Amino acid sequence: MTVSVAEQLELIKRGTVEILVEKELEEKLAKSARTGVPLKVKAGFDPTAPDLHVGHTVLLQKMRQFQQLGHEVYFLIGDFTGMIGDPTGKSETRKALTREDVLRNAETYKEQVFKILDPEQTRVVFNSDWLSALSAGDMIGLAAKYTVARMLERDDFGKRFATQMPISIHEFLYPLIQGYDSVALKADIELGGTDQKFNLLMGRELQREWGQVPQTVLTMPLLEGLDGVNKMSKSLGNYIGINESPDEIFGKVMSISDELMLRYYELLSDLSLAGIEAMRQEIKSHALHPMDAKKRLGREIVGRYHGQAAAGEAEEHFVKRFRDNQTPDEMPEFSFPVEGEPVVLYKLLARAGIVTSNSEGRRAIQQGGVKVNGEKVSDENLELAATGEYVLQVGKRRFARVRFAG
Repeated sequence: MTVSVAEQLELIKRGTVEILVEKELEEKLAKSARTGVPLKVKAGFDPTAPDLHVGHTVLLQKMRQFQQLGHEVYFLIGDFTGMIGDPTGKSETRKALTREDVLRNAETYKEQVFKILDPEQTRVVFNSDWLSALSAGDMIGLAAKYTVARMLERDDFGKRFATQMPISIHEFLYPLIQGYDSVALKADIELGGTDQKFNLLMGRELQREWGQVPQTVLTMPLLEGLDGVNKMSKSLGNYIGINESPDEIFGKVMSISDELMLRYYELLSDLSLAGIEAMRQEIKSHALHPMDAKKRLGREIVGRYHGQAAAGEAEEHFVKRFRDNQTPDEMPEFSFPVEGEPVVLYKLLARAGIVTSNSEGRRAIQQGGVKVNGEKVSDENLELAATGEYVLQVGKRRFARVRFAG
């Protein structure tokens, strides 16, 4: 490799919360440089929903950096573990997904990750390839590697046990079989969010049991959503989906706070840390307006997923719409038959596709983010006559024109 160990460490540590153990990582990088054998870098994703958002890409960005350093990246799709459901951070047993759900979601993951990762340097693997081959005896042997007492050291399990909330036996198996993934792949490094630390360390433990060199664990921060408070989540509606339209992505980037913008730069942008610090100082000295910095970030993120031409157009649309406070000339249009009964607004928002669910529509109304024909709505149970035409708006960016016609 042409990049020194010190330079590799500097890039790898960017945005990383914790490296367990950094000295081991340094030794692995040095051995790789000496022998010319790339390190196996693994990150797992359970396909529990069809689309990825930019919170997921924090890990993907770090994986791409390892690729740039010449290492071998394994994008592990947890089609087996996804049918169990990761219990991390959950106060109750998760609903299991069907095999069909998991495989359908997995296909969309494969399409989306190559917007970031180099397909020629990425190995896409499914953990059902080795986990489905385990016999009942193998699974019992795996379960014997860990104690219930150690499992209950996990904060979420401990809380549920203390409050007499149910814990299913299969939930105890989840960290074990996720850890076994590292054994099967003989991983040198595994990446995961800070909430995955217990599961990632399980991989180290099991590799020791199988006589392997324990993997180095890198934990990455959980990216805050657009609200700047909660973890980015589709269920909370505070996400930027990588499959969303250029206008939607750009507008969402422009809606974040100035402070959150700099964090997004660090975790999502290719701009160097020195460049980000210079930007921070320029904003502080008023040499650079925060909106101009956000536009740059918006162009970079849109360009990554839709191309630079689309990024430029999205910026133009944003500037025109918000400078002139205009309703866009073009918006999705939907025609529904005239209905005898009034329609509830939050349900209509979901039918028009400008919110993902009825509950997100309710929240948007409660938060004062919904307008009908330019007028803000405060009544979450508002009913509209199912005749005529309405221009629906959620936030500053999402519009739809709905017509009821006979």
